Amino acid sequence: MSYDVIVIGGGPAGLMASISASENGAKVLLIDKGNKLGRKLAISGGGRCNVTNAHEVDEIIKNIPGNGRFLFSAFSNFNNQDIIQFFENLGIQLKEEDRGRMFPVSDKAMTVVRTLINKAKDLGVHIKTNSPVNQVIYANQQTKGIELQTGETIKSNAIIIAAGGKSVPHTGSTGDGYAWAKDAGHTITELFPTEVPITSNETFIQKKELQGLSLRNIELTVWNPKNKKVITHEGDMIFTHFGISGPVALRCSQFIIKTMKKFNTNQVQVSIDLFPSQSEEQLLQTIQHIGENEPKKQIKNLFKKMLPERFIPLLLKKAKIQEEFNFKNVTNSKWLEFISNLKKFSFYVKGTRSIEEAFVTGGGVHLKEIDPKTMQSKLMNGLFFCGEILDIHGYTGGYNITAAFVTGHTAGKHAAKMITV
Repeated sequence: MSYDVIVIGGGPAGLMASISASENGAKVLLIDKGNKLGRKLAISGGGRCNVTNAHEVDEIIKNIPGNGRFLFSAFSNFNNQDIIQFFENLGIQLKEEDRGRMFPVSDKAMTVVRTLINKAKDLGVHIKTNSPVNQVIYANQQTKGIELQTGETIKSNAIIIAAGGKSVPHTGSTGDGYAWAKDAGHTITELFPTEVPITSNETFIQKKELQGLSLRNIELTVWNPKNKKVITHEGDMIFTHFGISGPVALRCSQFIIKTMKKFNTNQVQVSIDLFPSQSEEQLLQTIQHIGENEPKKQIKNLFKKMLPERFIPLLLKKAKIQEEFNFKNVTNSKWLEFISNLKKFSFYVKGTRSIEEAFVTGGGVHLKEIDPKTMQSKLMNGLFFCGEILDIHGYTGGYNITAAFVTGHTAGKHAAKMITV
């Protein structure tokens, strides 16, 4: 049996690649080792599927810190607005939420998954599940087909590898595609977890003093050992039994890994600004106002309307202020120290959770070996890559799925064109 194009991997990139190739006249096989397509897509966005982001292309590229600029060429032919139009044309009405995130009105990821699969089927894409690929067959610098673990071979002169990275392995992303890329001569840059919770050995973390405490609209900053700011992100976070998680922690995670590696250190300092919209002077005025209104109230009870109650003892301890004191018992210098901690509550982190626990894989097929206009290998004729297997990674918020859809569409279109030329 033979096909014009074989797509390996039934995630967002593979599904879009299959649809794109078929729309461009190719006879397409979409093959996946699992029993279901779109397993990672089905749990994305908390099960609601953040299909893309409504921001301008430049802003989207900025939110893909892992080589987002590589996508400019692909975006010129198929971008986030095209993704929105694509789904709306298929009957999926989308809605925009905070930070430009686009979700189906149904709030159900399976709506997106089913629609993509049905579109592929309607176009005549042959779907083959429960079919692990053993190897991609190459000969004379040309793709020739694939060999399944059963020993069966399927011929094709155009292979699209959309097998994903190594994050969330229970969805099928176990890094299978890296070996096939290496067999073709490709370099795999160092893999690392991104968009992943952060770990810490600080005493208050180990004692679970703040476990489960959520902070909203704060700023989290990563510092290098020379006390220079690496990155700051604003949003929400949560303390856990092992460290911190939530949107801002996930966004900062890759910079912690990179800073630790760059400076060859086993810990990095981070800090939280609990009131990013207020200056220290404004906070001092607020605290003085609260204290003067209730001068006899114990300090531990004084700021319950201003701060999360469970956080107050730790903040007071850092400033060496007794909880039982009242406002007048505390010197102005101590209040300044307390406020300093509100603006820069610093602690050390030791790294992140594992790549298997990450939302996104950092690293992958080296982009210098890929044509950005077509997603075709520069080393092997007829070999294309798309999605998370590439050395591209973005923040959560629809950016990674956007990269998957855009690279998938590009790979599918040009794989089909190569066959039909």
